[in-house]
Amino acid sequence: MRKVLLFIGLILLMLQVNAQTDDANNDWNLVQKTLNLYLDGMGTSDSIKVSKSFHDSWQLKYFEDDKINIIKKPKYLERFDSAPHAKSAKWSGRIVFIDITNTVAVAKVEISTTKLLFTDYFNLMKTSDGWYIVDKISTRSPHRTLETPTASAK
Repeated sequence: MRKVLLFIGLILLMLQVNAQTDDANNDWNLVQKTLNLYLDGMGTSDSIKVSKSFHDSWQLKYFEDDKINIIKKPKYLERFDSAPHAKSAKWSGRIVFIDITNTVAVAKVEISTTKLLFTDYFNLMKTSDGWYIVDKISTRSPHRTLETPTASAK
């Protein structure tokens, strides 16, 4: 009888662990979907897609002119063109990492243009409506260029 109870207990434990793994995978996929919605919206200048990835409380913080600047969601969305366009071949975006703990997550995203590399860090929260980006801090830097040695430099 002990063996039967032990066996049932182990089965229940494995089912619980498996359910938690499935939830974690699902959350990771949903966070990734939210970030990809943001990236697609940024790449095509689609304010509707970008807006859907942001919670209403969303704000951007960045450092410039020796001060921290804050832009709220409505003001940020004013920057977009009136109509979305195709993604430029000279534009790319990628998710660098995602870290999730329960109903909060952080993520790092890079957007590359011909001249600049934008690095964005996001705080995300899970609500009853899904995962949303609630805050963004951002920085930009010129692309690093590597000098190629010439044949005469030998």
